[in-house]
Amino acid sequence: MDNTLVGFVVGMRAEASLLPDAYPVACSGGIPAKAKRLAEDLLAAGAAGLVSFGIAGGLAPMLRPGALVIATGVATGGRILAADPAWLLQLLERLPGAFSGLVRGESEIAATPERKSRLYAETGALVVDLESAAVAEACRAAGKPFAVIRAVADPAGRRLPSLALDALDAEGRPLAMKVAAGLLRRPFELPGLIRVGFDSRAALSALGAAVGRLGPALGLQAS
Repeated sequence: MDNTLVGFVVGMRAEASLLPDAYPVACSGGIPAKAKRLAEDLLAAGAAGLVSFGIAGGLAPMLRPGALVIATGVATGGRILAADPAWLLQLLERLPGAFSGLVRGESEIAATPERKSRLYAETGALVVDLESAAVAEACRAAGKPFAVIRAVADPAGRRLPSLALDALDAEGRPLAMKVAAGLLRRPFELPGLIRVGFDSRAALSALGAAVGRLGPALGLQAS
C-alpha cells in the first residue's frame, strides 16, 4: 500500500460505496472486534492513518437525521482518545455546517432513548457508533492519526425496532430476507423499519454530500 494513503473503516457496504475507489476501505459488518482487526490490518499494510466513516446513533437531543458530526475525540472504556487536530481542523474548514464534539464508541447498538440519554449524560458525546473506538485504539497503538466523520441516522429520541438490530451480515450487506421473515412474526415493527429506512437515507445522503465537498481522501493530508 502507498504509505501516503488514508484508510477508511465502515460498518456497511452502503457507506463504503460513497468513498473514493482509490483508497483502502474495510467493512466490519457492524462487528466491533472485526473493526479493530481490520483497522490494525490497514495500518500494518501501510495506511498513513484511518477514518471512521458512516452513520451513527444520535445522543445529543438537538441532532436530527442527516446531521454531520466530526469528532474531536472518541470516548471509550472510560478514556477519551483525541482525534488528530490537524485533520479535525481540515475537515471543519471544509464542512462548515458540521457539528464537532465527542463520539462515543460502544460494543453494541444503543437502541433505546433511555440508553442514549445515559450515554449522553456520561460524556456529552454527540453520537454513538460501533467502529470509532476500534479505529481510535488501533491508531493510538500504532502512533498514527485518525479522524471520525459520522452522520446521524436514528436521533436521540428514537427507539429502534428489534428487527433493525441484526439486519446486516458480516460483510455489511443488508439481510433483506431475514428482515422480511421477521416482519411475518412482528408486523407491528413495519412503521419503525420504514422510519429507520428514511433516517438512514438522510444520513447516507449527508455523507455522500460531504465526500463530494472534500474530494479524494476526504481532503486529509498525512504528514
